[in-house]
Amino acid sequence: MAAAITWSSASGALCRELLLTLMLLTLACDACEKFTLHVPSKLDAEKFIGRVNLKECFNSANLIHSSDPDFRILDDGSVYTTRAILLSSEKRSFTIFLSNAENQEKKIVVVLEHQTKALKKRHSKEKVLRRAKRRWAPIPCSVQENSLGPFPLFLQQIQSDTAQNYTVYYSIRGPGVDREPTNLFYVERDTGNLYCTRPVDREQYESFELIAFATTPDGYTPEIPLTLVIKIEDENDNYPIFTETIYTLTVVENCRVGSTVGQVCATDKDEPDTMHTRLKYSIIEQIPASPTLFSMHPSTGVITTTSFQLDRELIDRYQLKIKVQDMNGQYFGLQTTSTCIINIEDVNDNLPTFTHTSYVTSVEENIIDVEILRVTVEDKDLINTANWRASYTIFKGNENGNFKIVTDPKTNEGVLCVVKALNYEERQQVVLQIDVVNEAPYSQEATALRSATSTATVTINVENQDEGPECSPLVQIVRIKENAPEGTQINGYKAYIPETGSSSGIRYKKLNDPKGWVSVDENSGSITIFRSLDREAEAIRNGIYNVTILASDKDGRSCTGILGIILEDVNDNGPFIPKQTVIICKTTMSSAKIVAVDPDEPIHGPPFDFTLDSASDSNLQIMWELKKINDTAARLFYQNDFPFGLYKVPIRVTDRQGQSKVTLVDVVLCDCVTESDCTDYRSPQTGNRQVKLGTWAILAILLGIALLFGILFALVCGASGTGRQQKAFPDDLAQQNLIVSNTEAPGDDKVYAANEFTSHTVGSSAQAVCGTMGSGVKTGGQETIEMVKGGQQTLESCRGAGHQHTLESCKGGGHHTLDSCRGGQVDADNCRYTYSEWHSFTQPRLGEESIRGHTD
Repeated sequence: MAAAITWSSASGALCRELLLTLMLLTLACDACEKFTLHVPSKLDAEKFIGRVNLKECFNSANLIHSSDPDFRILDDGSVYTTRAILLSSEKRSFTIFLSNAENQEKKIVVVLEHQTKALKKRHSKEKVLRRAKRRWAPIPCSVQENSLGPFPLFLQQIQSDTAQNYTVYYSIRGPGVDREPTNLFYVERDTGNLYCTRPVDREQYESFELIAFATTPDGYTPEIPLTLVIKIEDENDNYPIFTETIYTLTVVENCRVGSTVGQVCATDKDEPDTMHTRLKYSIIEQIPASPTLFSMHPSTGVITTTSFQLDRELIDRYQLKIKVQDMNGQYFGLQTTSTCIINIEDVNDNLPTFTHTSYVTSVEENIIDVEILRVTVEDKDLINTANWRASYTIFKGNENGNFKIVTDPKTNEGVLCVVKALNYEERQQVVLQIDVVNEAPYSQEATALRSATSTATVTINVENQDEGPECSPLVQIVRIKENAPEGTQINGYKAYIPETGSSSGIRYKKLNDPKGWVSVDENSGSITIFRSLDREAEAIRNGIYNVTILASDKDGRSCTGILGIILEDVNDNGPFIPKQTVIICKTTMSSAKIVAVDPDEPIHGPPFDFTLDSASDSNLQIMWELKKINDTAARLFYQNDFPFGLYKVPIRVTDRQGQSKVTLVDVVLCDCVTESDCTDYRSPQTGNRQVKLGTWAILAILLGIALLFGILFALVCGASGTGRQQKAFPDDLAQQNLIVSNTEAPGDDKVYAANEFTSHTVGSSAQAVCGTMGSGVKTGGQETIEMVKGGQQTLESCRGAGHQHTLESCKGGGHHTLDSCRGGQVDADNCRYTYSEWHSFTQPRLGEESIRGHTD
């Protein structure tokens, strides 16, 4: 009994120890509270479904992990879905694992229940659920920018009707709470009062969008998250600011009233489309102040002109002090000032004017490229611009082109120069009218008010020089007939002294006389003919013979002139035929054209008469005929069928005055198509032959040589190919007939070679040509065995150009072939003789001995 009691006591102690150990292990490992969250059956992705108190379970946890990948756990215990979820059953659970750096672990079981089931379980009255939707709604809320408090500043209260039946905790998230700027707003957990903790700058944050939550202590969310928008009410705390510190604008002078100068612009950081950003522009001050020339549009900031008195030559720059003010310019609005510089751009509104209206200068005659005067102008426009630079022209008095005027780019002066020599004897004084304008065109306003040009007069006195004799005109003309006799004297070149107009004291000398036909008198300048003149000479151009004369005075000053001697034509030349060789292609032509020319003037020239000069040959009229074509040409016809060759035909040509000349024309009768083809001709009388190879003849010779080499090459190749060809015995050897010949003397079909061996002519030919007949030749003997195909064997002949060829023996190195018209190897297929024909051909050559057999 005692033993039993002792065992029982020991067992109870052991059980108590085990129970205590289990409790300690449970508390140490994973003893945490289970959380139940009430959610709808359909959850969207990234949906917040509740919050789990992780700190209460494991305060030192630094690693949080969910057993279900459909849910994500944040550090504060917030539970979010990772994808859209549809709860198929009333409950769904997952585990949150917590661990720290010491590898201690704990877990929290989270159970998800359908929201409708939970509400029905706790609250059977539906009207409570319906009333919860009425007060849990967005409420307009705003905070004044830069508010002075007191802080925390109460904004509004968020409240849920479910708080009447549940204990509801309120919380908010979003910018201004847990995101920058953090801790700006907070909500009291129990009351839902929303507060602001400090001033807010609207230019930095225009509004805040917060998310409000209503949850029960167990994590149930009876309300969906509520979006709260807190607007920051703007305060006029920003000054309008000009986009530039100093504006620089440009406007042309003399512009019309209302012309746009430019635009200024300012910005304001306050709320747009409010009085805080409604800006008004104005001009505070203008320097120089008078007269007022500019205005500014109050809304756009566009600056325009109010007067046409903008004159750059008076004032080239204006400075404006401008202002911009918000609140539409009201006195309490904020304002800023800036500076605007307006530069007046130059236009060509000032004409260049001569400093003097008249100028007087002088220049010596006979000099060029010399500056004689500088004229100056004044121009008020901007220096070194196109509006200032002058352009001078000589308007009147320079008809002969003696002067030119250019602009000095540095001083803007007009430089007058002589470019063509003046002659005192012609003009002692020249008066020029010079105009000046600018390079740039004048503005319309300036042109309407003033004259467009300025004019000055320049008087130029020409100073005389003692310049010696003058050859004027430079070319002087005299006339003389070309057949004038030697010693004929005519007037020559005349020079004169410009100052006196006299030719006395001037000596003349011949500088150039191409043919040496004339001499010049030293004192009078007259010329004398001492050689016969010829108007048709090569040195004559257009019937004028030019002689160069030098005229000089006693001081050695001189001038040069040209004496043109017009040689009057006389009929001293008969017409002739310049082309003295003509070709007549008998196959295509029956005549040749004969053209004559006359070096004399037309009055002594055509029309010409063409005749055959038959004095030397009476047969000319029979052989040839001339027919006139026009005044200068005739056509020469041959009247009989002459042989090809060269013929000499004398033709007389007579001009209108009866002057004639005989020209011996070489007429070539040629076998050609065109004249260029006629390269070989000779005289039938003398037999002299002239050979001239043309292009086509040379080409034909080259082609013939090439063809000859081609034929030789083909023959060599064919012969070598035939010698290598091996012919086999015919397949039907059994049908062959054996022909034995025991004749002592060689037959007609044998020829003896130099080495006394015989060669079978027919057999060899048959083997080489047809390749179907065999021949046996016993070396050194006279016996020949021939196999001939009985009844079917044919010997082919060579056919070419429709002619049939016979069998012939060709001696060449002991080898015999069948002669072919084509000069090459004859193929076997070309042989077409029957057996009877072959037999009749060979039988006389076999002899009269009958063929019985053959023994060794």
